Amino acid sequence: MSRHSDNQLDAIFVGGGVIGLASAWRAAARGAHVCVLEAERPAAGATGVAAGMLAPAGEASWGEEALLALNLESLDRWPRFAEELERVSEVEVGFAQGGALHVALDRDEAESLRRRHDLHARLGIESEWLTGGPCRKLEPGLATAVRAGAHVRGEASVDPRRVVAALLAALDREGIAVHTGARVNSAERSDGRWRLETRDGRTFDAGAVVLAAGCWSGQLDWIPPEARPPVRPVKGEILTLRGPAGEPVCERIVAGERAYIVPRADGRLIVGATVEEKGFDTTVTAGGIHDLLREAYRLIPEVAELELAETTAGLRPGTPDNAPLIGSSATEGLLIATGHFRNGVLQAPLTADCMAALLAGDDPPVDLAPFSPRRFAGSPAGTVMEVA
Repeated sequence: MSRHSDNQLDAIFVGGGVIGLASAWRAAARGAHVCVLEAERPAAGATGVAAGMLAPAGEASWGEEALLALNLESLDRWPRFAEELERVSEVEVGFAQGGALHVALDRDEAESLRRRHDLHARLGIESEWLTGGPCRKLEPGLATAVRAGAHVRGEASVDPRRVVAALLAALDREGIAVHTGARVNSAERSDGRWRLETRDGRTFDAGAVVLAAGCWSGQLDWIPPEARPPVRPVKGEILTLRGPAGEPVCERIVAGERAYIVPRADGRLIVGATVEEKGFDTTVTAGGIHDLLREAYRLIPEVAELELAETTAGLRPGTPDNAPLIGSSATEGLLIATGHFRNGVLQAPLTADCMAALLAGDDPPVDLAPFSPRRFAGSPAGTVMEVA
């Protein structure tokens, strides 16, 4: 595809995380002329610190059937999405469908996990209940304290940073510009088109704008008040351990009640993640890292022998009900794709396909009514709703 002027665009994607980049790529594949504006650098937000778990069962909760269906549908799209992205970009994304083992370390945790496993069965998730011994046969490094587990074979993981690298390469090959340091300062809509100006004086003109700015989406004063999404930052600290690639401490995702462990093929081990309402604070704290290391050690004691390679913190985009905002806003020509909370990487392929369809004037591949940005009309960005 040839490059197009920034003043001859069909859509401008504001936000260079996995949601914005994937949506721009899918829209371009359907013939739309688009660009991406990123205030800092790609994956500077939640994507860059995400573990990359594609694990709907671990997120399944009572009363959230619509959200689970969205997660399962997006997981089904991940193998094809990863294959196509790697083919176009020639960048491996680390997609691994090795399954997940959700484990319990004491009686209370086992009872809680058993209730969740029963929920899996009612919701149609293939999940096998195991006692401690069979759990350790699957993962010999598990602590002897493990009493039970739920083995979900269909769950997977991916390396979000590689996904972003692949998306950037794919967009570049399609001639789609990704403008970094492009913080939008003002926006005007006239004669059916948007005109965006960045703080450094650049202007961009398009028929539609797709807001995919993660946890910052609710803070942008250029968004009309009636369309501004109620998105808040939810802090998460995460760490990376490193060991020999040929001797991994686990073969699949291992998730406990208070932490999860995600293996990478190169020997890295991602341990996450705390959940804190701390505003826009991204400080890595000794307490947060201590808690993660303690819980990882309770799951797999061998982690104590690994190198501590990286500690970081990111801000997830939370909403009042912790479900994403996907679809048309209250302002004509402004689409919303944000608020994915803990599941942005998981939900990226389906969100991207939905955005591409909406921009093309087609029906999205799934019913987006439960995720309409208009469901919180009038809610302030900092609203927090307790969810059972």
